[in-house]
Amino acid sequence: MKKIVFILLLASFSLNAQILSERDRASLRDEILADRFTNLLPKLMDATQIDMWLVIAREYNEDPVMRTMLPATWLNARRRTILVFYRDKEQNTIEKLAVARYDVGENITSAWDKEKQPDQWERLVEIIKERNPKRIGINTSEHFGIADGLVQTDYKELKNALPDTYKERLVSAEKLAIAWIETRTQKEMDLYNTLVAITHDIIDEAFSAKVITPGVTTTDDVVWWMRQKVTDMGLETWFHPTVDIQRDQEALKSHIESFSKAKKDAVIQRGDLLHCDFGITYIGLNTDCQQHAYVLKEGETKVPGFLQQAFSKGNRVQDIFTANFKEGKTGNEILLTSLSQGREEGLQPSIYTHPLGTYGHSAGTTFGMWDSQEGVPVNGDYPLHLNTVYAIELNTTVYLPEWGKDIRIMLEEAGYFGPEGFRYVNGRQEAIKPIQVK
Repeated sequence: MKKIVFILLLASFSLNAQILSERDRASLRDEILADRFTNLLPKLMDATQIDMWLVIAREYNEDPVMRTMLPATWLNARRRTILVFYRDKEQNTIEKLAVARYDVGENITSAWDKEKQPDQWERLVEIIKERNPKRIGINTSEHFGIADGLVQTDYKELKNALPDTYKERLVSAEKLAIAWIETRTQKEMDLYNTLVAITHDIIDEAFSAKVITPGVTTTDDVVWWMRQKVTDMGLETWFHPTVDIQRDQEALKSHIESFSKAKKDAVIQRGDLLHCDFGITYIGLNTDCQQHAYVLKEGETKVPGFLQQAFSKGNRVQDIFTANFKEGKTGNEILLTSLSQGREEGLQPSIYTHPLGTYGHSAGTTFGMWDSQEGVPVNGDYPLHLNTVYAIELNTTVYLPEWGKDIRIMLEEAGYFGPEGFRYVNGRQEAIKPIQVK
């Protein structure tokens, strides 16, 4: 008994040892942000042909883009914060200014002395005139919410302050905002590997005899254990986890019920096929993961072969889908090609993969939705870019003669698409987890 307790304590220590202290997290976050401003942002501004980018927000009503630009010690914008990024391609320089009373961390310098120029908007106009940009990007977008962060009031005041010459130079920064949100740097990918590993470790612990006692533990018990575990580790979830059950003699739920976040609580029994949907937030990045476990019956020593064979079909849909990732292809093109190939192999796939990164449901191309398997207008027409991360989310329906019914294998893993092609950030589930209970 003492040996078992020691092993569990060791596993818990190993899991928590990966988590940095608040001070170290702040240092790493600011290091990543500085790298993005210095090395990534100029390339993105050149690619989208915007030489000045205005990001404007007020405290507690932050533009989603601005939230990703604030230093670790700024939990929110202050008063009205106006960020100005000016790219001089000929001189190969980028200015990072704040029309605000303070420097915004160490990366963005305050460019407003209120005692000299009391009007914040007039100071912004002075900065614009001094640099005379050709295209001034503002965060407006009809279809991409994360790129539509300029609120109506600030937009009106900006327009009222600008001379007509510069009003005509205002353009949507939609492509730049999306690129900023979706593009991952090497420093971020180094962190992402740890983040996904932590996510997998929490699921492994949740789907174990440490947490689950058949006939006693409910699905809600496991959900709240996961929430508490994340809190105890000093982390956060970006959505409420779910745990659900598929079992012999119970009909397969409809897609609407399966994708409802209001899952019905149920007592876990031996022989149940469990499924979870779980993700965490850590140092400005997010995970999103769905995995399966099976509660062994008395006398069983491994997951039944027919269930594992069904699970392998889910892996096969993943392989078909990610093999179609090609730079410049749209989400809709990749979706429809993959669904067609899966059906030709006799599978029953459904694909609904989304961008993942600084937001859980992030900006970038969309590869279907569970209720839009014919393609997603506009968002699905956005092209696939390099150095991006996706929640490879999909399912396949499999008939089990042993149970006399269909089951749904639902999978989700963080995947990275870069210059060398696609890879999972930190592996994927390739076998159902067996839960051995006494």
